Amino acid sequence: MDYSKTILEALHKGVLLTTKADEKVNTMTISWGTLGIEWAKPIFTVFVRENRFTHEQLEKNPEFTINIPVGEFNRKILGLAGTRSGRSMDKIKELGLTLENPETILVPGIKELPLTLECRVIYKQKQELKAISEENQKRFYPQDVDGTFHGENRDVHTAYYGEIVDAYIIK
Repeated sequence: MDYSKTILEALHKGVLLTTKADEKVNTMTISWGTLGIEWAKPIFTVFVRENRFTHEQLEKNPEFTINIPVGEFNRKILGLAGTRSGRSMDKIKELGLTLENPETILVPGIKELPLTLECRVIYKQKQELKAISEENQKRFYPQDVDGTFHGENRDVHTAYYGEIVDAYIIK
């Protein structure tokens, strides 16, 4: 909680959500998420569109890290990680990212974005399009576009509630 303001300010600009399944580590840029307390536990909730490779990874291994920049860093990391799919490329290798062994879960942290939250999914819920306001449906879920586009597209999100089981800054 000491870094909650830092985390939320960084989230608005973009942080990395990293997964690992079948020995493949993948990362993607997110700017939607929540930090809070639920069931008397610290929680970081991420929202992942159903067509994303990250969604597949989370379904196989319900653990993730949130990787947050501290100080100066290469903003190109967020650009590429947010517009390319881990299905078709190894973003870790392409970006030259340094994976750090995790403390508690199986998903590594990323040294270049050193503030690390290790999270284990304790609840998930797919959003229902009809329950989303018309304004937000039009803006974020237009149904006349390709569902694989990296920006706004027709696919809804699944909310993954991750209990924060460890948090640290990679040195």
